[in-house]
Formats: sequence, C-alpha cells, structure tokens
Amino acid sequence: MTVMTHIADGKVVEIAISGRFDFSVHREFREAYENAVIDTPNPKYVLNLGSTEYMDSSALGMLLLLREYAGGDKCDIKITRCGPEIKEILDISNFNKLFDIEMSSH
Repeated sequence: MTVMTHIADGKVVEIAISGRFDFSVHREFREAYENAVIDTPNPKYVLNLGSTEYMDSSALGMLLLLREYAGGDKCDIKITRCGPEIKEILDISNFNKLFDIEMSSH
C-alpha cells in the first residue's frame, strides 16, 4: 500500500492510493493532507483510487476525517478513477452524497 501526494498549482492536493486502503495506512494518509504545503486557505482535494485494490470501513472513516479537515459541507473533494468494487462500497455507504465520485474510464 502506497500513498503518494502531489500539489498542483499550490491549490490542489492530489493523493493517490495504491493497494489496500485500510487502517494500516491511517497515519500516512492523514499526513498526506495535513502536511501538504498549499497557497490557499481552501484547497481542492483529489483522491485517485485508480490503483486501490481494497477498501474497508476504516478507509471510509479516513475519508470522513479528510472531509472534516477540509471544511465539512464547504469542502471541495473529488474521488477519481474508482473501479467498480470501490465505487460500489462508496455508493452503498452513501458517500456519493458527501463526495464528488468519478468511475475509472477503463
């Protein structure tokens, strides 16, 4: 499991998660957004789950913590490149009401 972070234009925090998205990466995931050096008080977060093979309930909790950190209802978070299994987990959990979610184009 790997968490990679990239800052685009000082305003967009891009986080890519590969492998398993579970409790074993909670610290790495939290540090990815808390330690991001950005030039705006209200950054956009883009979570790339294109290489995520597995997601459990702790990952859902981590997404909620990111949402809270980013401003709750005022946050700008997009979850991208979800495979069908990951998208189904997010939909069953009604995360489509909290996040902008895009399926993988493959």
